[in-house]
Amino acid sequence: WSQNKLKGMFHRQHAFQTGRQVNTSCTRVHHMTAARTARQRTLGVRAQAAVTASETAAPVLPYRVGHGFDLHRLAEGYKLVIGGIEIPHTKGCEAHSDGDVLLHTITDAILGALCMPDIGQLFPDTDPKWQGARSDIFLSEAVRLMEQQGYTVGNIDCTIIAERPKLSPHKEVIRANVAKLLKAHPSVVNIKAKTHEKVDSIGEGRSIGCHAVIMLIHT
Repeated sequence: WSQNKLKGMFHRQHAFQTGRQVNTSCTRVHHMTAARTARQRTLGVRAQAAVTASETAAPVLPYRVGHGFDLHRLAEGYKLVIGGIEIPHTKGCEAHSDGDVLLHTITDAILGALCMPDIGQLFPDTDPKWQGARSDIFLSEAVRLMEQQGYTVGNIDCTIIAERPKLSPHKEVIRANVAKLLKAHPSVVNIKAKTHEKVDSIGEGRSIGCHAVIMLIHT
């Protein structure tokens, strides 16, 4: 054979082997890319699922704090009920239910701590079912919802604001009843009472108000 033919055969063989190597490398790269894409897709699905779960699942907080406030007009012809205890007075709270300003406030404080609708949404005064209802019904439902989410009362601080009647003689009885309704020890329930220094409707004896701050503890 001539030298030219030998050179041609060598070049053809070299080109064939090089092409096969290139094809093999391309195939390997393709498989590696496909595998990497599959892994990324799987990780992406898992990450998205984790994000979705974190968005839909409420965090379980060790503590929750809620604030409640209520105010009622005082009028003749009504009983004055505070903390489930009837207090002797010439006027009572004008309301759709029994108008217990303290239990309404505590109910709202618990619902607020749980980030749930307030007492007016759960027990609307447009519903005849709640006409004249005892307010311990509302508080019992709030306590049930609290326990349903795994919480118990850490402590609660309440301030009743009224010019009249004087509530100091009744505070301990009110405190004991509130603790019973909350299923809590009296030592974690505080009831304060103060006047409004004759300012505005409360100070003029035309209304009564109440504030409460509660801390819930996850058990």
